[in-house]
Amino acid sequence: MIKKNQKILLTGGAGYIGSHTCIQLLENGYSVVVYDNLSNSSIEAIRRVEQITGQSVEFVEGDIRDEATLERSMRGCSAVIHFAGLKAVGESVEKPLEYYDNNVHGTLCLLRTMRRCDIQTIVFSSSATVYGDPQYLPLDEAHPLSTTNPYGATKLMVEDILRDLYKSDDEWRIAILRYFNPVGSHKSGLIGEDPSGIPNNLMPFISQVAVGKREYLSVFGGDYDTTDGTGVRDYIHVEDLADAHLKALEYLSHPCCEAINIGTGNGYSVLDMVKSFEEASGQDIVYKIVDRRDGDIASCYAKATKAKKLLGWEARYTLDNMCRDTWNWQKQNPNGYE
Repeated sequence: MIKKNQKILLTGGAGYIGSHTCIQLLENGYSVVVYDNLSNSSIEAIRRVEQITGQSVEFVEGDIRDEATLERSMRGCSAVIHFAGLKAVGESVEKPLEYYDNNVHGTLCLLRTMRRCDIQTIVFSSSATVYGDPQYLPLDEAHPLSTTNPYGATKLMVEDILRDLYKSDDEWRIAILRYFNPVGSHKSGLIGEDPSGIPNNLMPFISQVAVGKREYLSVFGGDYDTTDGTGVRDYIHVEDLADAHLKALEYLSHPCCEAINIGTGNGYSVLDMVKSFEEASGQDIVYKIVDRRDGDIASCYAKATKAKKLLGWEARYTLDNMCRDTWNWQKQNPNGYE
């Protein structure tokens, strides 16, 4: 059983979701080792985690595929939360080999290392993309699994690997968290989403338009079968998502392998998000409708009753909270962590 004051390894822990989870772990009595190659994150995020919590963070710069460095970092840990991975749908279509190598091969390296270190507890960052083009909504965990892009395929492959691992050795404790769309930031505004280059996700793009960093928002597709023709997604505050990881660690007191949706159960269109952000920020968001992106779907939102039943978790933050906190981060950090 994972108890407070034990050490948790966070792969990709300097990233957006990892840094927020790091804060909640520290504030709840855990110690952490953050393992990150800084390819899409910043060491400044860790410095700010330390500033927020008043605690030191053990940081190791390393690649998930470097088993020797990974093993040295893992010694003394009781569990792993596995965030590390490439995560852009559009980029995965352009660079599938990089995605399979990093996300699938990297996870195999991690699991082999865990086995050598006799660690059998893992919380894995999966994604709603494993449901493919939804056959029905809201999406529950019984929905058939498929993918529409290489990014989703890597998440589904890792899920299959974890399920097979549990079948081979039922002493493993595995929680597969299927995220919907994380947004927002820590209430301090000190940490938030800081994408490299042009943002792949909606909310950082909107906020960069609001702060004057970008001229307009490209809305990919205005002819979907939705209320206003733009894509509908389930957006979840990153603080709620971080809390779900704590609840998952507490749940993993017994051998199991469970896939669990982490979402709000509400679907919002791109234009809903634009309007809400305008209200939160007081800024006009200029947008243009452009062609659809390969691999995108019309609508995707969760049924999250399993998370409440198993983990005792449910989303607390509203869309207004998400937009307010995103704007608070962006206006304080117009150029991210630079």
